[in-house]
Amino acid sequence: MNWFIRFLTSSIGQKILMSLTGIFLILFLTVHLIGNLQLLAGDGGESFNLYADFMGHNPLIQFISIGNFSFIFLHAILGLLLWRTNKAAKGSTYAVKATKSSSYSSRNMAWFGIIIFVFLVLHLSNFWFKAKWPGLVDPVMYGDVEVKNLYSLVEVKFSSLPYVIFYLVSMIVVGLHLSHGFQSAFQTLGLNHKKYTPFIKGLGTAYSILVPLGFAIIPLWMYAKYAFNL
Repeated sequence: MNWFIRFLTSSIGQKILMSLTGIFLILFLTVHLIGNLQLLAGDGGESFNLYADFMGHNPLIQFISIGNFSFIFLHAILGLLLWRTNKAAKGSTYAVKATKSSSYSSRNMAWFGIIIFVFLVLHLSNFWFKAKWPGLVDPVMYGDVEVKNLYSLVEVKFSSLPYVIFYLVSMIVVGLHLSHGFQSAFQTLGLNHKKYTPFIKGLGTAYSILVPLGFAIIPLWMYAKYAFNL
């Protein structure tokens, strides 16, 4: 058991955990985007509200949700620990050369991570907390089914231009974080090969553009509907 603890507290162990939690969060982002795109269904929020109600009452989804919050926290802590380790090693010639040859995203991963963490705290307080706390969201009826009208909550937040701008800037940071993190996760796990590494790089680039763009479209469209009465 001691060897396992030493492994988890070592730099290599932390990098592997960082990669595994990162891959899980990448998968979560994909599922989360698919659900959130129902905000654009044009049905007054019915699809989104029914989807949110299903996700909020499904035991398996709730179990995964707890794991997701744990992985976000663990990913953030590991990122800060590795950032501190790398910063301490900058005195070596190798570290200086690596820093100069590295990309902008890789050099600023820690700062991107901090910004994303702040965004998540604010985002959860604006949506997840209000959705869970009794009495903060009005109900709505679809046939004989009563659910929380979370769509109206999203409409209110995305009618605020400052919040929309903050959200869009955060998505740009998410894209920059993913542009390095996606490929780095597979590289850390040893999944490098001349045949499929270019595919992983291409997939990572596409993902780091398309997924944040998908999230960004939602507040842009909803604000345009509010501002121009579409």
